[in-house]
Amino acid sequence: MIQKFTVSRDDSIYQAWPDVALTKSGKLVCVFSECTHHGNRDYTKIVTVSSNDRGRTWTPKQAVTEGTKGLPYYYNCARITALKDGRLCIIVDKCPSGAEDKKAQFTENLLYFSKDEGKTWSKPVLTPLRGIVPDKLLELENGRWIIAAHHPEDGYLTQFMHYSDDQGKTWSDRITVGKKKGMNLCEVSILPIDDKKLVAFMRENSSQGWDCMKTISKNGGKSWGRVIKFPLPACHRPVAGYLQSGKIMITHRFMQGGKGWIGSWTQNLFAAITDKDSAIATQRKDSWARILPIDFDRSSKSDTGYSGWVQFPDGEIYIVNYIVDDALVKAQIRGYSLREEDFLLKND
Repeated sequence: MIQKFTVSRDDSIYQAWPDVALTKSGKLVCVFSECTHHGNRDYTKIVTVSSNDRGRTWTPKQAVTEGTKGLPYYYNCARITALKDGRLCIIVDKCPSGAEDKKAQFTENLLYFSKDEGKTWSKPVLTPLRGIVPDKLLELENGRWIIAAHHPEDGYLTQFMHYSDDQGKTWSDRITVGKKKGMNLCEVSILPIDDKKLVAFMRENSSQGWDCMKTISKNGGKSWGRVIKFPLPACHRPVAGYLQSGKIMITHRFMQGGKGWIGSWTQNLFAAITDKDSAIATQRKDSWARILPIDFDRSSKSDTGYSGWVQFPDGEIYIVNYIVDDALVKAQIRGYSLREEDFLLKND
């Protein structure tokens, strides 16, 4: 059974776009944005909260960045990674004020590091990555770091990445992950199959309710293949990772498209499980997924579906998500506890 918990609710401010990391000591650290509203970024701040009881209770908010009221930029969508060396790393896009579609290509992406499980954070480290809504910093088994974001190119949203083989001291040139005329490819989640083969799951942002799209790299991210449909209909902001069973889990917003925006489009957070063969299949018909509804936003101002998740050593899965729901107007951060058995009965 899915259990729900309040991660952070503050009715004075809009809280959205969370991610979560699990430290070596078993502590959860959740990062998210404060802002005036989804559609108004005249004030933003990136903050964290933490939990030492598996997400049942959470600390007060701690600032990672400055507030941006009156400044010519805003912070957008932060992600967090627990690195192999024990550090935490937050990546966040720092956007020039103004329309995203006109300034996304100028948006800087910054890294913040913590050596003490999120108690303190370093000064920001500028990367060469430009674009919005970055994927979390991906650390491959061979030590390679990958960072990715998107911005418009040739009239359509296009997904890009850089890699580093020296922990961010130097970075590769920009690499195109996903680009196709007629498609708006964005909000990537890159999943390693092994050190050479990677799969990039992407949102298609034409508001048509289209499938999740993916591309495949066979050389550690240096180049990427054609765009392939993956059977997650109306998928926004996929977040892919491995469960202890070896299955792949992908949390995502279900966005049906049609007329509307907040209140009409964004009511559902889903989670899907699939497998490696499906991830690397070159045709939609050769992939499968079991899709589980996680939460529904009942507010007339509904806004939900950007998420992050981890799995504890005993198998418990913990998801964080933003949702308006009973907060009515201002979005809150909510947590969910579940297990793989919630997707499929254990003895079935």
